[in-house]
Amino acid sequence: MRFARVVSLATGFLLLCTAQYGQKAAPPQIWVGSWAASQQIPEPQNSLPAEALQDATVREIVHLSVGGTTLRVRLSNAFGTAPLHFASVHIARAVSPASSAIVPGSDAALAFSHQSDVTVPAGAEYLSDAIAYPTAALSDLAVSFYLDAAPARQTGHPGSRQTTWYLHGNQVSAPDLKEAEHQDHWYQLSGIDVLAPAGGAAVVVLGDSITDGHASTTNGNDRWTDVLAARLEASAATKAIGVLNEGIGGNHLLIDGLGPNALARFDRDVLAQAAARYVIVLEGINDLGGVTREGDAAEAEHQLMVHRIIAAYEQIVMRAHAHGLMVIGATLTPFVGSDYYHPPPATEADRQEINRWIRATGHFDAVVDFDKALRDPEHPDRFLPAYDSGDHLHPSPAGYRVMGGAIPLSLFAAPNANSK
Repeated sequence: MRFARVVSLATGFLLLCTAQYGQKAAPPQIWVGSWAASQQIPEPQNSLPAEALQDATVREIVHLSVGGTTLRVRLSNAFGTAPLHFASVHIARAVSPASSAIVPGSDAALAFSHQSDVTVPAGAEYLSDAIAYPTAALSDLAVSFYLDAAPARQTGHPGSRQTTWYLHGNQVSAPDLKEAEHQDHWYQLSGIDVLAPAGGAAVVVLGDSITDGHASTTNGNDRWTDVLAARLEASAATKAIGVLNEGIGGNHLLIDGLGPNALARFDRDVLAQAAARYVIVLEGINDLGGVTREGDAAEAEHQLMVHRIIAAYEQIVMRAHAHGLMVIGATLTPFVGSDYYHPPPATEADRQEINRWIRATGHFDAVVDFDKALRDPEHPDRFLPAYDSGDHLHPSPAGYRVMGGAIPLSLFAAPNANSK
């Protein structure tokens, strides 16, 4: 009888909760990265003049991967040398990736700790408050911010392949910035997260210009990561998985070049991403090509570079596994004939040795064989001509489509059990 009374009391409490809070609890949700861009110090030719960002509105268009009902925006002052004041930040639905126009009625102000402005410390990034703002997967979002004073040093992503507009005055809500100047770079913006079902996750791609999308279509969103995002969205089993492109053109595994080296930026660009569960690694061509770019190198230099590249991969795997991420290794693509690196036979032999290591079991959790997908069967040290952008180093848009299609979606369809 006593047990029955306890059960009855518990049942009554549950019925009371159900009556008070509704018939069915809302399904749990988590923050998932939907869009991201690696940050660096823009080179002089890719920076905006300081006066252009004084009393200025900047409008940037980003292409989301996964959609959601609520979002938050991440501003960046990662390479700034002084605090940066964002006087106002707005979002809106973009009319198109190639236009500064926004959809009428879609403009909304962001808040930061319930304030309309925010000062981001030097070297830091800053998340906005969550805002209820439904966004569809694969849609384009306009982020507009007003700076009353220019950054002491700019932070950005030169390889956006996406147009940014800027003009003087606070015009964050303007329906179109018709008088604005423009550049095909992003500035001071590093990520968009959305609330997704609890099974959601993000695939982070760590790479160089081949991931960044060199030779893809400006405002076309046809990088191989965009192709992967569209495929994930089209499959019911993977719809809640975002793709975060953390590629930097000219990036290296081992030395700073254009942007910090991959090991130095790994924590911010990979581990810090919302719901990161998978990382695809496609890095090493710039390290490998640099050995002989200025002339021949001794065999010992070749072997040392191969060893250091493989050691860097091992570091990435260990650091990713420590945080529960599955690590997918991508084979290095052909580049014989490159006008920039003009690799000799010894460098091609190095690439083959590294790819054998990548393909071997027990190193990465899985492998994507981009080399096999892109190479010319008649000349396996070169791209198939249809997949070559013309510089024999970067794929064409057709090549990027093949790369995005070469990744088995089965890698992402089941819960990750690969952390070690």
